Amino acid sequence: MRTHSIAIIGAGPAGYFAAQALQTLQTEQLKFKIDMIERLPTPWGLVRSGVAPDHPKIKSVSKVFEKIATTEGFRLFGNVELGKDISLSELEEIYDAVVIATGSSVGRKLGIPGEDLANSISAAQFVPWYNAHPDFKDLEVDLSGRVAVVIGAGNVAIDVARMLALDPKELDPTDTAQYALEQLHKSAIRQVHLFGRRGAEHAAFTSPELRELPKLEFTDVFFDEGEISAAQQRASSTGELPRDLKTNLEAMAAISKADKKGVDRRLSLHFLSTPLEIRGQGRVEEIVFGINEVKGGKVVATGKTKSIKCDLVISAISYQCLELPGLVYESGKVKNTDGRIDQSNSYVVGWAKRGPTGVIGTNKSDSSEVIKLLISNLKSPKKGLDLRKILNSRKITFVSQKGWEQINNAEVAAGEVLGKPRVKITDKQEMLGFAG
Repeated sequence: MRTHSIAIIGAGPAGYFAAQALQTLQTEQLKFKIDMIERLPTPWGLVRSGVAPDHPKIKSVSKVFEKIATTEGFRLFGNVELGKDISLSELEEIYDAVVIATGSSVGRKLGIPGEDLANSISAAQFVPWYNAHPDFKDLEVDLSGRVAVVIGAGNVAIDVARMLALDPKELDPTDTAQYALEQLHKSAIRQVHLFGRRGAEHAAFTSPELRELPKLEFTDVFFDEGEISAAQQRASSTGELPRDLKTNLEAMAAISKADKKGVDRRLSLHFLSTPLEIRGQGRVEEIVFGINEVKGGKVVATGKTKSIKCDLVISAISYQCLELPGLVYESGKVKNTDGRIDQSNSYVVGWAKRGPTGVIGTNKSDSSEVIKLLISNLKSPKKGLDLRKILNSRKITFVSQKGWEQINNAEVAAGEVLGKPRVKITDKQEMLGFAG
């Protein structure tokens, strides 16, 4: 029997699905020891710090992660940072293969004048802020103005817009960060505008996200009926619509025609608008858009502009990788061929491999294919040093699976008292205290 040691860097969905693929592909002759290394004391990646708090069903995938983590041969090393506590080259020496699953955590810039004004921020900051990510707990978000603009036409953009537009009472029973919940309760924002560069037919929303919008109890949602009708005509002119697109456009059309509640909280979604400039004296006061049209299936500028007075701008146009030492990056991703990095024993999965596309489940098939490639390239097992001994010799405090379970139990217990799924701990030292 051969037993290979595999290191997985990153404890998000892609990392866990890579571990699951290794566990599934084990045989009597081929076994795997899996060490998962995570920079934070807590695992689960975007499931913990990216999924909107009012979408608890999506977070239920964490039960799958816990089953993977408690399978024999799996070890978690939380609070261990690649490039600081241990290098990639060291891991490649120790392990038979290394899997990079670090995701894409940096928001892409708009690249327009005024983007660096106060209260112009990225969804890559705002989303982890309201999700209690320890790196973002001190982010300054000023919600004292009445009008917010969100730029982007994907699920992240729609989540951000919804979080700003809903009545915070709807978040009270969720695991929204307590400091963010307090800020949202004081928020003066009553109008939220979401702008996409392309037409409604090109929006990257998934239909479940759209179907959530009419369920907002204290918010009216607006699509321009003419804009959606034109998008349906453009999309239909190329032949039969793909099912997902048809469902999306039908959901938008239904919302555009629905009766409104007449409340003061409003979420309006607009298309064919490219941000050109953010204006203001030291802080956001106005944003200027170029008006686009669709010609011959392509989005082109008309040369006309429009502007909107606003107090907050959040861009959600895409993500790219935070670059780590020892890796080569290209177009915001780790440079790879079908998941293999050069001709080394290192591989990459998830957003770090393919960019920020797909939903959580997309990572399962993606990771599975890369793990099959990894297994096909394995050589004789190494007799490398044990990571636990290396970290102990460097006096690096790491969080084991048992330590994480103790943090998890403390959060869940704190939540039960308040009728919430959990109260997330945001201080790393406090997390390490609970981890023992």
